[in-house]
Amino acid sequence: MTFAALGLPRPLVNTLARQGIETPFPIQTATIPDALAGRDVLGRGQTGSGKTLAFGLPLLSRVAGTGAAPRRPRALVLVPTRELAFQVNDALAPLAMGLCVRTKTAVGGTSYDKQIDALRRGVEVLVATPGRLMDLVERGVCALDGIEITVLDEADQMCDMGFLPAIRELLDLTPRGGQRLLFSATLDGDVDTLVRDYLHEPVTHEIDPPVATVDTMDHHLLMISPREKFDVLASIANRQGRTIMFTRTKDAVDRIVDQLAGVGVRAAGLHGGKTQRVRTRTLAEFREGRTGVLVATDVAARGIHVDSVSLVVHIDPPKDPKDYLHRAGRTARAGESGTVVTLVLPRQRRLTHDVLGRAGVSPTATRVTPGDAALAEVTGARRPSGEPVVPERRDRPRSGGRPPSEGRRPFRGHDGGERRPYRSHDGTDRHQAEGRRPYHARRTG
Repeated sequence: MTFAALGLPRPLVNTLARQGIETPFPIQTATIPDALAGRDVLGRGQTGSGKTLAFGLPLLSRVAGTGAAPRRPRALVLVPTRELAFQVNDALAPLAMGLCVRTKTAVGGTSYDKQIDALRRGVEVLVATPGRLMDLVERGVCALDGIEITVLDEADQMCDMGFLPAIRELLDLTPRGGQRLLFSATLDGDVDTLVRDYLHEPVTHEIDPPVATVDTMDHHLLMISPREKFDVLASIANRQGRTIMFTRTKDAVDRIVDQLAGVGVRAAGLHGGKTQRVRTRTLAEFREGRTGVLVATDVAARGIHVDSVSLVVHIDPPKDPKDYLHRAGRTARAGESGTVVTLVLPRQRRLTHDVLGRAGVSPTATRVTPGDAALAEVTGARRPSGEPVVPERRDRPRSGGRPPSEGRRPFRGHDGGERRPYRSHDGTDRHQAEGRRPYHARRTG
């Protein structure tokens, strides 16, 4: 089967070929003809199975040549996270360019101005998170009454994150007869409610069973003692290859990144408490190989595609099968092989076995200690150097910053002269004279 045989426009087929994409994945072969025919589609496929092109190619075909009116996009893709929005847009933008179709993301944590300006000029395809899109609609800068096709990507995650009311409200603003495509890893619970209420006689395509792909993914439980957990973790992080490690809380991410740096392992953290600029930079460095280890909360468990992640580590065992599968899905993507390991303390054994059993996984359990040959064989673990990582200095100091402390090299002005404290004309600290704490005291707390 080829993309041309699926009925896609020749410009799209040619652009795909230039990117080296010539053979469709099974979910694309199954869903694209029905989507091109204008039918509602319900697709369930595992993460990494090619869902983005499965909905993206018919969507672009549908809106090509229609033009865009100010503030009225023609197609809408709703996704749960900013990272997934950028990933979807990055995949569609080169294809859209060949059809003279404009795409734009609308996500939180970024400037409203650029998004509002793009909408006022007109875009055919809007890739958005529910919260930011609701804000834009309420501001009157985006109307959904011209939407011809709506895609819900990772619908189960959006529901798990509490977006169901917003999704319903947004769908109610789109034309009732519009085409709707829903893609999800699971089709139960709230997702089933969305299907019943908003999809009209959908064609259902289920490509993969809702269990782990054990043919391309090795699963291991590493039984460890509490006092040796960090040493095992650090030696795994020091392996060669791209690694993602998952923990449950933002504080744990930051703590582990700092602890790893203290023993000589450079790692980066990713969680919802970081600004979008930092999250984007962190992912770019991980993709480009400048950082080999990413420590993340479940904000990264879905929607982030990074090639050649060879190992996923559950620092904390997941609470349910769905979390395990989505975390594990960061490796063994699109036919690649990968390894998934879960660090298990004695008190966690029973619950972890139960979760993995319900996920359809039969892991290999191994008792390991730091420096074990078995640990190195499974993960490629290597003992860290023990020398702390020197933090990279990313930003130049701002003018007017805190005066240098004793023994520190003073900042210099553009003429080479040393900066002076912020003082009034009579030589006193102006902040102190006004009854406030001195400038340097305010800066240092």
